[in-house]
Amino acid sequence: MRKQVHRIAGFTLIEIMIVVAIIGMLMSVAIVNISKSRKTAQKVACIINLKAIDGAKEQWATEFKKANGEQVDETAVIGYLNNSVRPECPGGGTYTFNPIGQPPTCSLGSTEGHTL
Repeated sequence: MRKQVHRIAGFTLIEIMIVVAIIGMLMSVAIVNISKSRKTAQKVACIINLKAIDGAKEQWATEFKKANGEQVDETAVIGYLNNSVRPECPGGGTYTFNPIGQPPTCSLGSTEGHTL
């Protein structure tokens, strides 16, 4: 007579370890992509802010008949921006308005590509 061996359904330790390893690899790829997406979004938002500052500078310069190379009154230019609020770089940089005829810059422009 043969003894019947009853097998209990379930996963072996090896199978569980393989699944955990696969999940770990997928998470590492996802984290890298999320980080890249965040930096890209910050860069795009910064460029949009720089364009808004440039447009406000041009409006101010036209209204007050300022020539290229003249200094900008930043407080007055901020009044031409949406809600009259000085924009902030989402990446933590600072904006420099620069004289008339030169585009505004972000302190992260050379390292992160936050440039017009």
